[in-house]
Amino acid sequence: MLSPSFIGKNREKVLLGLKKRNFKKIHLIDEILVLYDKKKHIQNVLNKILEEENLISKKIGKIFNLNEKIKINPFKKKSFFLKKEKKIFNFQLKKINQILENILKEIPNIPHKKIEKKHKYDILFQEKPICYSIKNPLPHWELSKKFHLYDSNLGTKICGSGFPVYIDKVAKLQRSLIQYFLDENINASYKEYSLPYFINEISGYATGQIPDKENQMYFIEKDNFYLIPTGEIPLMNCYRNNIFMEKELPIKATAYTSCFRRESGSYGSKVRGLNRLHQFEKVEIIQITTKNTSSYYLEEMILHVKKILKSLKLPFRLIRLNATDLGFSSAITYDFEVYSIAQKKWLEVSSISNCTNFQSNRLHLKYKTIKGKIELCHTLNGSSLALPRIIVALLENNQSEDQINIPKILIPYTGFDFIK
Repeated sequence: MLSPSFIGKNREKVLLGLKKRNFKKIHLIDEILVLYDKKKHIQNVLNKILEEENLISKKIGKIFNLNEKIKINPFKKKSFFLKKEKKIFNFQLKKINQILENILKEIPNIPHKKIEKKHKYDILFQEKPICYSIKNPLPHWELSKKFHLYDSNLGTKICGSGFPVYIDKVAKLQRSLIQYFLDENINASYKEYSLPYFINEISGYATGQIPDKENQMYFIEKDNFYLIPTGEIPLMNCYRNNIFMEKELPIKATAYTSCFRRESGSYGSKVRGLNRLHQFEKVEIIQITTKNTSSYYLEEMILHVKKILKSLKLPFRLIRLNATDLGFSSAITYDFEVYSIAQKKWLEVSSISNCTNFQSNRLHLKYKTIKGKIELCHTLNGSSLALPRIIVALLENNQSEDQINIPKILIPYTGFDFIK
């Protein structure tokens, strides 16, 4: 969440950033500033009332010591009047704070200065030429029929569409990928967590999914719980309401979770098969850093995911999202995409974002500098990696007429080197 003080000091920067995002409610910025001025005025009045109350309290104490109780009455009357005033102004302050918070909930993070308002993303890197010898490669939904890889009908029978059932070696392939990704993350000094798949409203609000993505999340009304759309939410909330020492940062954490999203799209190649699901598996990484080091650690996260993709021998590229495609909490986001030779398109498998201090403001996540100053942390998150489309790319890009080969790096995990 942007703070009113930041908006006040950087009004033009904020307006420019929101215009890059195509944010329609620009008028809210000036409403925030008007309310913030009112809040400061009321706070000043309350501070003066408190000063006066303290002064009267000291005077009453002196009169008691001198045993001149008759002189107390005027001070008691004044104290009673000040308490009534304080109650009125506290009520006004509470009301303004609530209105301010409700408006600030709607304001997304400001894009990084590198980010422009464009209709097209920036391609920063592409791993290798896309050239395969197999003619007429089958998309994974056709491969599934041929090799019996997964069953969407079983998932529909059990639950509904968008919940596939993985079978035999593909079930083990997914489990192997999860373990491999976790091992790679742990080797890179990320601490592993095992997390709940449910969150409360406070946790969703703290990381920016509520209210922005509330309609895309599954909600259990009876218990007032949401199913997680990403492991980032419970993982980041592990650190909510913390103040770290600067030397303790960065904090690096990883977790494997199932993820649940209501929006899976309509029928078509973009959402067919495993391309977009209501439930999918993902290994997440996060970092909590100082404000001066977040850019460095964002680059570190990008290089980490790049290394994993290279080891899988998949064609991939790195793109930087434009302002209109940024997530609500993100200041800058990089996507890794792998290429599907059968579908002839790029599939997103990882988003890596720097949310600067936007989430930390809601998480109450701070650090104490070497000089003793309290600052808001910066938060970073990324997929390392999301499973379904990685599986899609591995199946489609490694197919031959009679088998699907497994990358060498995964064979110690799977225990087999092909699917026949």
